[in-house]
Amino acid sequence: MAGESSFDVVSDFDDMEMRNALDQVRREVQQRYDFKGATFELTQAKTELVLTTDDEFRAKAIRDLIESKAVKRGLSLKVFDWGKIEPSGGSKVKQTITLRRGLNEELAKKLSKLIRDEFPKVKSQIQGDALRVSGKNKDDLQLVIARLRGLDEPVPLQFTNYR
Repeated sequence: MAGESSFDVVSDFDDMEMRNALDQVRREVQQRYDFKGATFELTQAKTELVLTTDDEFRAKAIRDLIESKAVKRGLSLKVFDWGKIEPSGGSKVKQTITLRRGLNEELAKKLSKLIRDEFPKVKSQIQGDALRVSGKNKDDLQLVIARLRGLDEPVPLQFTNYR
């Protein structure tokens, strides 16, 4: 395979930046007047966030805060999959926010087919939750990257391991 260049198409986010954005949200909620005396809990697991607060209005305000802090930290809003706001015992509401990470099989197949159809000199293969794209000409790979950047997919796409 001498002379072949390749890159990986992945969908990921920086865990530290996510943690920093959520810490900023927690600090701001503690300082804001409209949240004085309100119940607020934001817990982070590997693949989801759980938001618990007093009412739907506050849940929407916290959503705006999370989105604004995430954008300032360089995170894509496509990372968040906002669940429904549900009642959660007492007078509280709970919202589960799934964090999207990795390319699902359906999206990887769709991208692979698009690459095969539009760029016959380039090969693509699915590797777990990533897509490896390889070809002899680096210019062809640059065209593939430009084409994939122009797509409006439900997850953010990054291009790594370009060699």
